[in-house]
Amino acid sequence: MPKTEETVLQNDLSEVESGAPEPKTPGQSWKSKSFCLDDQSPEGRPDAFSVTELIETVNEVSRLSIAHEIIVNEDFYVEETILPPNSVEGRFAEATCNAFWNHLKEQLLSTPPEFTCALRLLKEIKEILLSLLLPWQNRLRNEIEEVLDTDLLKQEAEHGALDVPRLSNYILNLMALLCAPVRDEAVQKLETITDPVRLLRGIFRVLGLMKMDMANYTIKSFRPYLQEHSIQYEQAKFQELLDKQPSLLNYTTKWLTEAATDITTLCPSSLDSPGSSCSTACSLPNRAAYNSEPPSPTMVLYQGYLNLLCWDPENEEFPETLLMDRIRLQEMAFQLHQLTILDSVLLVARSFSGEVLFSSPEFVDRLKCITKALTEEFISRPEEAMLSVSEQVSQEIHQGLKDVGLTTLSSENTASLLGQLQDIAKKENCIRSIVDQRIRLFLKFCLLHGMKESLLHFPRGLILIERELAELGWKFVSLMHHNQQ
Repeated sequence: MPKTEETVLQNDLSEVESGAPEPKTPGQSWKSKSFCLDDQSPEGRPDAFSVTELIETVNEVSRLSIAHEIIVNEDFYVEETILPPNSVEGRFAEATCNAFWNHLKEQLLSTPPEFTCALRLLKEIKEILLSLLLPWQNRLRNEIEEVLDTDLLKQEAEHGALDVPRLSNYILNLMALLCAPVRDEAVQKLETITDPVRLLRGIFRVLGLMKMDMANYTIKSFRPYLQEHSIQYEQAKFQELLDKQPSLLNYTTKWLTEAATDITTLCPSSLDSPGSSCSTACSLPNRAAYNSEPPSPTMVLYQGYLNLLCWDPENEEFPETLLMDRIRLQEMAFQLHQLTILDSVLLVARSFSGEVLFSSPEFVDRLKCITKALTEEFISRPEEAMLSVSEQVSQEIHQGLKDVGLTTLSSENTASLLGQLQDIAKKENCIRSIVDQRIRLFLKFCLLHGMKESLLHFPRGLILIERELAELGWKFVSLMHHNQQ
């Protein structure tokens, strides 16, 4: 009976402290693109990788990825893997499990009974139970070793005296003692099962959940230690990978080179003030007119970080030093795009409705909810999304003005409002371009001066999305500063 993936994560995490966790991948609530040796250009690959070297490299990446995820993702936890019943994987897993349990049943019902499979199960159950114990539970550990002693059970099986129901009841009592309160009901249901095969199958299922609970407890307990030593740990592990594959930084080098080129075409003033207008982010033919010194490594790095927020998803040449955060950065880029559209809509709406309506937080929040809901599929259907937004926002403004006793928009103004809102669907739209540039300048200011100072100088043009942009800024700066360290 193969072990479930969840039953091994605790061992993985317990070994992270020593720097050598087993590289098994649990059922996870997170996704992360790992390093891929095949992504390197042919000239950048080593001449040959033995199978052992390849496995060792993959193992190192897995250890680094798990530790990094625990550090940067406060919501990281292990969850039960449930395969879709109609999928190929689901049907295969079900058929394999059914075949095993049917074989066990045949062995126990044979004359005389055959206990080969039962002994293997009891041995694995013993290992799982021992793994659930805390370091100081020595008495219970000795008891389990004695009652489920493999050699003793084998002798009993050879003499036809192996009492499976008695051992199952003992195991159930231990499970009731060791399980988290959330599993009490599941254990109690097992106690009502009389068929030995169904009981063993149920025991294995619940033990898998208990192992998952223990893994999540270990993650929660271990996170402060990992966070304290995360920089040294990740530096050491990445250096080990670099020693094995010197070409590992090819894409990182290319990414930083492009960032340095970008900086030479930016006005210095655009790096200093989050409230700068789009004119300060203009491209210049020669940076030397402003500063003869080359850009500092820190400025190049920060420009590189910002470039990741407009990275082409189809471009696989992602910098190796940030691969474990690629999914997170893609999500932040999507949030930045959403905020650009949202603020553009709010700015246009405010220009037509005046400050009276926009002085009401309830009205602004209602427009935000409408815009967010209607622009969920903006990337695939921008024109349709903005058509819906324009109609709904126009109705809200009309009703809002009417409710406060103000004159509603004329037909001409209404048509202008609808047209300007629908124009936001175009990438070259002036309002959208300005908002996008101001958001990126604000994020660069956050990298340079920190979040607290940046929030004190929040750009006026982005004030309508201050809460949402501050949340994005905190996440982006935190992740990038971790990577920088």
